[in-house]
Amino acid sequence: MTQQTVLNATHRSLGARMVDFGGWDMPINYGSQIEEHHQVRNDAGMFDVSHMTVVDLQGANCRDFLRYLLANDVAKLKKPGKALYTCMLNPQGGIIDDLIVYFMQEDGFRLIVNAATREKDLHWINMQANAFNVQVSERPELAMIAVQGPNARARVIGLLDKPNQPVVDSLGRFSAVDVQGLFIARTGYTGEDGFEIVVPEAQAVSLWNQLMDAGVKPAGLGARDTLRLEAGMNLYGQDMDDTVSPLEAALAWTLSVSDTRDFIGKSALLALQASGVARQMIGLVLDEKGVLRHGQIVGTAQGQGEILSGTFSPSLGKAIAFARVPAGDLGDIHVDIRGRAVPVRLVTPPFVRDGKACSGI
Repeated sequence: MTQQTVLNATHRSLGARMVDFGGWDMPINYGSQIEEHHQVRNDAGMFDVSHMTVVDLQGANCRDFLRYLLANDVAKLKKPGKALYTCMLNPQGGIIDDLIVYFMQEDGFRLIVNAATREKDLHWINMQANAFNVQVSERPELAMIAVQGPNARARVIGLLDKPNQPVVDSLGRFSAVDVQGLFIARTGYTGEDGFEIVVPEAQAVSLWNQLMDAGVKPAGLGARDTLRLEAGMNLYGQDMDDTVSPLEAALAWTLSVSDTRDFIGKSALLALQASGVARQMIGLVLDEKGVLRHGQIVGTAQGQGEILSGTFSPSLGKAIAFARVPAGDLGDIHVDIRGRAVPVRLVTPPFVRDGKACSGI
């Protein structure tokens, strides 16, 4: 049965085109995906991301548990409210999920994980938590709204900060704070500044309408996908999964393997580092007309690979993609588009930053 967020009727009243997204009835756009993309890049837009899963951890051993569970090291989180992006791995070094962990207090952390991986994530986390006597609580009574764009902070600050109490205004990147019963994190999935706001379901429609009144326009998951790809951000299930290691998904920067800490998947990663990875994830740009799509074959001097995420970039006016290809010097690269070998350029993501094309793109 398809699930609905508390904002479902609101989306429909706004004329949203609804689609099944991982078992959730979600808005793909409200009329024009490209206009919504540009709205976020140039001003401020908001997304219903209430399908994401909020998980709270409680117990004296929370930090030790997360240092074992996650490939990035929560020892980096020294100040309450700070956040960390990380992968959660299986013993073979494959990515079970990517997530953000928030340090609330020494015996309490919050995880926000992907909707499509909810069941396996909760099963895995609970299974590992038993040995640490950590309580795992899913929070289905909470909704989540992401407000993103160069003007997002100004709109949210004007709505939530009280005079002479600049709590939201002073919030640093990858940090979170509780304000007026809302959990506000300065994080996002678009490459723009902004916030992800966790709100009780009973208040979600009101907050959505207040944001609209403040000039924040709704955007659907279609624009969210083109924005995240331009920003060089992976999509779980398409760019990575539990058969792919962070070393093969351009996520080596999220790993903390140099210390004595043990974590699930560490030995497999060290072995892979020692032997050398056979595959690498790269960024591609198509300068001529055409679209790069998932599953297309990529030809290189080292052999064939395939497109993972591919789309037309509204910000660049050309097609961009992630691809996984053999490791090594790739030489000239081409993509098979309807039986024709079309040349593409190798680039280093992100493709777009602060609304502008990155150097070399």
